[in-house]
Amino acid sequence: MDKTEIRVGGLGGQGVILCGMIIGKAASIFDGKHATLIQAFGPEARGSACSAQVTVADEAIGYPYVKNPDVLIVMSPDAYTQFAPQLKAGGTLLYEKELITLDDKLPAGVKALGIPATRFAEELGRRLVLNIVMTGFFAGVTGVVSFDAVEKAVKSSVPKGTEDLNLRAFRKGYEYGRDQVAGGN
Repeated sequence: MDKTEIRVGGLGGQGVILCGMIIGKAASIFDGKHATLIQAFGPEARGSACSAQVTVADEAIGYPYVKNPDVLIVMSPDAYTQFAPQLKAGGTLLYEKELITLDDKLPAGVKALGIPATRFAEELGRRLVLNIVMTGFFAGVTGVVSFDAVEKAVKSSVPKGTEDLNLRAFRKGYEYGRDQVAGGN
């Protein structure tokens, strides 16, 4: 069974849960795969620790919790500190490179790729689309979910009237991710 375990971490207000939901929706509704989502967040609405655990597989998923993710997406330094040691050896770390400084505590063989997602979101006009930039980056780097599936999931998951902005954010992250895989930047 082909299965990918993903953890998304950051702060409340960064759209961590929506990022996980879009990945799961893209996989299960638009790519015909199976997906689960577990979410966790602190008692505060914004600014507290927040994470989403997503599993994507070709077959039914018997256990939805992610202990050692294959892919870790982090949007805050605290999320990096908390979750990076749990990343599977040889896994992939996708991180907000202007907020997070890597250390030597990553498991062996981890492939770490950073993106200035917050800056890209600000350049697009709304810092809030940081999560959608990261979702695009994830899709562009990993290929776990297809471009078309994530594009459809983004369009159907964001507030009415913001679809164009969010689709531009998704494409910006996706293109940056494809460039990273191809050896650019």
